[in-house]
Amino acid sequence: MTEQNFFESVLNWLHKGYPEGVPPKDYIPVLALLKRSLSEEDVVKAAQAILKQADSDQVTDLQIEEAIRQVTEKQPNPEEMHQVASRLASVGWPLSAPVR
Repeated sequence: MTEQNFFESVLNWLHKGYPEGVPPKDYIPVLALLKRSLSEEDVVKAAQAILKQADSDQVTDLQIEEAIRQVTEKQPNPEEMHQVASRLASVGWPLSAPVR
């Protein structure tokens, strides 16, 4: 699978797992899961797509990068990670980091 196809698959999983958009309480666990599988640039692109899907106000790359930095400093608790991972796994998200 090419990197672009993998990225598109990630976006499809997010859209299927959260058809109404990702609720704010799930942002940190979602970003933590994305960071396991994607480059930082792709995490920024995915975060932008999530926020556009949720019809939120415009968010800058710097704000997203700051959110990613916060994720690396404060990991979500295991219950939050399990909840988000289970939701995304139900639509095909690989629970282990896939080989790209």
